Amino acid sequence: MLQKFKKMDVPILMIIFMLMIISIVCLYSATHGDAKLEGHHIKMLVFYILGFGAVFAITLVDYRLLVKYALYIYFFGLLILLAANFFGGKLNNATGWISLGPISIQPAELFKLILVIFLASVLIKRGKAKLEFWRDVVPIGLMTFVPFGLVMLQNDLGNAMAYVVILIGLLWIGNIKASHALIGFVIIAVLVGGGIKLYKVYHDNIYDYLDKLGRAHWAERFDPWLVPEKATAKASWHTDNAKLAIGSGGITGKGFMEGTSVQSGRVPYTYSDSIFVLIAEEFGFVGSSVVLLLYFILIHRMILIALESKERSGPYIIVGIVAMYLYQVFENIGAFIGLMPLTGITLPFISYGGTSLLINMASIGLIMSIKVHGQEVDDDILAPGANGQNKKRMFGRKQAKA
Repeated sequence: MLQKFKKMDVPILMIIFMLMIISIVCLYSATHGDAKLEGHHIKMLVFYILGFGAVFAITLVDYRLLVKYALYIYFFGLLILLAANFFGGKLNNATGWISLGPISIQPAELFKLILVIFLASVLIKRGKAKLEFWRDVVPIGLMTFVPFGLVMLQNDLGNAMAYVVILIGLLWIGNIKASHALIGFVIIAVLVGGGIKLYKVYHDNIYDYLDKLGRAHWAERFDPWLVPEKATAKASWHTDNAKLAIGSGGITGKGFMEGTSVQSGRVPYTYSDSIFVLIAEEFGFVGSSVVLLLYFILIHRMILIALESKERSGPYIIVGIVAMYLYQVFENIGAFIGLMPLTGITLPFISYGGTSLLINMASIGLIMSIKVHGQEVDDDILAPGANGQNKKRMFGRKQAKA
C-alpha cells in the first residue's frame, strides 16, 4: 500500500490542494453575512476531506477492474438517471436531484465519469484498428445520446453537453478515420451555424414554442449570447453584471471581500456557478490567470501520465477526463465573458457543490490509479473469466524459470 502511495503524482495533489484553498477563501467571501449561505466554506472543506479520502482509496484499486465491468456500471448509471427523472427533486430549474437523508446527489454529474469509463472499455476492444462508421461510431454515439436525452429531460443542458464533449474527445483518441472526422466536423459546423441563423430569424416563434414546453429559460440563456438586442432585462441581468464585475477587477482586483458587484448581490450564485466572477473582481487579472495556470498544469500532468502509461485503457480514460475538465472550465468562464451561453455548469474544484467536487476528486483518484497501475502491460484483467488463464500463465512462467 505504501509503495502505491509513493507512486502518486505529487504535483497533481499540490494543485488540487491549492484549488481547495482558493475555493474555501472565495466561498467565505461569497457567503459571509448571508444567513442562508454562511458556513458553506466549512461544508466545502468537509467535502474536500471526503474527496481526498476518495482519491487515496481509488488509487489503491486497479482501474482496469472498473473497465472490466464497465457495461454493468453503465446500466447502473442509466438506472439512477431514470430514477432521477421520475423521483428527483428540483433545484434552480433543473430536476434530477436525489435525496439520501441529509445530503442530495446529482446523478447527471456522476454519469460523466461513468460514461468516460464505459466508452474507454468499448474503444480498447477495437485495438489499433480504425473505427468503422456503422459498426463503431454509430453505436457509441447512440450509447452516449441515451443518457444525453435523459439529462436533457431533467432540464440540465450543461451536463448533457458534457457527454457530447466526452464522446468527441474519446472518438478522437479512439482512432476515428480522418474522413469521418472531417464529415462530422462539417456536419457540426453546419448544424451550429444553421441553428444560430434560424434562431435569430425565427426567435419569437422558437421562444413561444419553448415557453409552451416550460423551457423558456433556455431561450433566456441563449438570448444574451446570440441576440442581445432581443434579450429581456431579466435574461441579460446575470451576464451583463458579470462582465461589468470582471472588467472592474482590473489587473490586481479590488481586494478580498471588496468586490462591489459580487458583494452587493448584483451577480447571483457567486458561491457556485459565478465564482469566477468573484475571483476576477476581487483578485483581478492576476488572480484569474493563476487559476487558469493551475488548470493548465493539472491537465498537462494528466496528459504526461497518459503518455507514460503502458496499458491501453488508461490513456482513453485520461483523455475523457481531460475533455470533461476542459469543457467545464471553458463553458463556465466563457459564459461570463460572452463566448458561450450560460448553462449553469460549475467551475471544477472551486464552485460549491458536494456531488460535483466528489466526482471531480474521484476522477483524480482514477488518474492516480492509472499512474500507479498503468505500467502493468498485462491486459488479461480486462477479459471477464480470464482469472484462471492468468494463473495458468503465471504458474507456467514459474515452472519455466524453475
